[in-house]
Amino acid sequence: MRKTSYVVAFFAVIATMLLNIFSMQRPDWLVVHGEDIIHKSVVVEYGLGRRCELKIIDVPSGNGGHISYTNYECRPFPLRVTDGCEKENKQFCMVWGTASYFGNLGIGFAIVACLAIGFGVSTHSRRRRIWKSVSVLVALHVLSQIIVFAVVTHLYRTDAFPTFQYARPGWAYVLNTLSWVFGILVTAGVVTTGISAEKGHRWAAGNRAYQPIAG
Repeated sequence: MRKTSYVVAFFAVIATMLLNIFSMQRPDWLVVHGEDIIHKSVVVEYGLGRRCELKIIDVPSGNGGHISYTNYECRPFPLRVTDGCEKENKQFCMVWGTASYFGNLGIGFAIVACLAIGFGVSTHSRRRRIWKSVSVLVALHVLSQIIVFAVVTHLYRTDAFPTFQYARPGWAYVLNTLSWVFGILVTAGVVTTGISAEKGHRWAAGNRAYQPIAG
């Protein structure tokens, strides 16, 4: 493969990894909008590792208007006692924790893929071989993200947690989806370019394309 192809693959893998990291860090995988007697608006966000709650209170002012007060608090999620992980929600807590594990695992595969690309472009002989390892690592990164997506989607659609029946997917959910969709395209690109280079196509292998010796 051309060195340029590896450079493109490197930055593409970085992009998918950043999307993954952003989705892991954000608390808005699933979002619940509501209100009660006291609060004008209550927004609860569920992330892979924390739960955040935004409360807005409107207080009448003297001139006939309103003054709004907001309170935004986050805590780890799920908690053993608060979220019922020892009793009724034990299975949910175990599965939700699995999603976080695979998300972090995917980041690890992406980092190793970037290191493999950096190692592989050092010599021409390595560039001819390393694409296979890179494609496997990127595929494992993508698979990890798909597992996270599948776990969260399943728990959301089955209302596995009491408030999930009112929830809607948030931006973290969208970023995760973009991550594995783009990752599939990156994997396909690396495999296609690698196979084409092995077959001697100049666009993939460059000016030093391998040509079998006719005997």
